[in-house]
Amino acid sequence: MDTRLLRTFTTLARTGSFTAAAAELHVAQSTVTVHIRTLERDLGVPLFDRLPTGALLTDAGRRLLPEAEDVLDAVARLRAGDGADGGAGDGAVRGRVTVGTPESLCATRLPDVMVALRARHPAIDVQLHAAGTAECVAGLRSGRLDVALLLEETADFPDVTAEPVAREPLALLCAPGHPLASGTHPATWERLASEEFFLLEEGCSYSDGLERRLLALPEVPHAAPPRLTRFGSVDAARACVAAGLGLTLLPLTTVEEHLRQGRLVRVAGPAFADVPVLLARHRKRWVAPAAHAFTRELVRHLTR
Repeated sequence: MDTRLLRTFTTLARTGSFTAAAAELHVAQSTVTVHIRTLERDLGVPLFDRLPTGALLTDAGRRLLPEAEDVLDAVARLRAGDGADGGAGDGAVRGRVTVGTPESLCATRLPDVMVALRARHPAIDVQLHAAGTAECVAGLRSGRLDVALLLEETADFPDVTAEPVAREPLALLCAPGHPLASGTHPATWERLASEEFFLLEEGCSYSDGLERRLLALPEVPHAAPPRLTRFGSVDAARACVAAGLGLTLLPLTTVEEHLRQGRLVRVAGPAFADVPVLLARHRKRWVAPAAHAFTRELVRHLTR
């Protein structure tokens, strides 16, 4: 069987769109249609329901998907060969590594990793995708991501392994002119509950934890509930707080420059535990030499 048909099938299963699959595979949409029809004719069963909203796997398609992924995984392993050079035969590791990572790590921790990796392995191409935990896990399961970084206390997924490689300190922050900026009297949880918070979007473990803690406080008569605004961007949350609109909780690495410049200050108050950085991979899927080289460089930098 032509593995191109399986590659098209798994891509369409992941994207749910003939247009999106064609764009990802860099082929015409008609080519995707021909590949799927050919595969369905060879197997004698329909693999997708064609709906106005997209392509939906049939029962036969869902049964085929893990088998197709196993075949493509085996082909990738054979093409890479047994050597650390990824089959190149010249001792150089080459290939593409697709990495899912929270935005905060993408902006602060990974640039140094990329510089070191480029120096050691110039033939490795790394693609970074800023994503939360749910999107990263889905990407590992679908094969869209090779490895992922998660900012979570734990990650209990049957098909994904996650090992701690570092810890990120957190900082509770406000603008210099905010009443809590003086630090004369550390803020209590009850005091914090009266503030407005600008947090990262739902799915961010430390933001979700802060929200749960604030909402669990006993209600105070005539007091407004905690005001929480969620953003998908560290920059947006940081800018709102620097403008004096409220407080935020962010990894310290994302605000070090702002603290040095005096645009933000740390709030004296409840302590927040460092959040673990977990290196996640699919439990069954083969890891290519290029992905191994990336993770080695990543761990070397994060554990220093």
